[in-house]
Amino acid sequence: MPKIKQLTSKVVYQNKWMKVLEDTIERPSGNQGIYGVVEKPDFAVIAAIEDNCIHLVQQYRYPVKARYWEMPQGTWERDEKIDPLELAKGELQEETGLKAGNMLHVAHQYLAYGFCNQGYHVYLATQLIQAENKLDPEEEDLITQKFSLHEFERMILNGEIKDATTVNAYGLIKLKQLL
Repeated sequence: MPKIKQLTSKVVYQNKWMKVLEDTIERPSGNQGIYGVVEKPDFAVIAAIEDNCIHLVQQYRYPVKARYWEMPQGTWERDEKIDPLELAKGELQEETGLKAGNMLHVAHQYLAYGFCNQGYHVYLATQLIQAENKLDPEEEDLITQKFSLHEFERMILNGEIKDATTVNAYGLIKLKQLL
């Protein structure tokens, strides 16, 4: 399989959540070019489902200037080496206040591997118990709501759910017949 060779790499932007690199590369043919790469830690997305209902969150998403419903998801920039299961449990409680008696790892996927190395772990959370949420300052406008699976699927089909990770995670769960 042809491999692209990295000749140089420089950080062109960095903050506590991400790093943007510009790499000079050489293709197998010998042609050189540049490649922009976004480095971000993996995240967890959690399908919290019980009694034919799913728990979703909604917050303002600055890049698209709108609010949308999505599954709870996130990463902890303070600990890139965190166990994905611990991350999923933490994100679920942080955003919804829910604790899960059972967390099933469904899959690992990549978000957009054409320009970004970030992947995500899909979890199915069941045996849910309501506790207290612990929102980060960046999530001050986050709300959570429970929807029937029928309503959730209608929202996907009608384009109300725009988060590809949410749609992908639910599709994987259904295809693996975990519901």
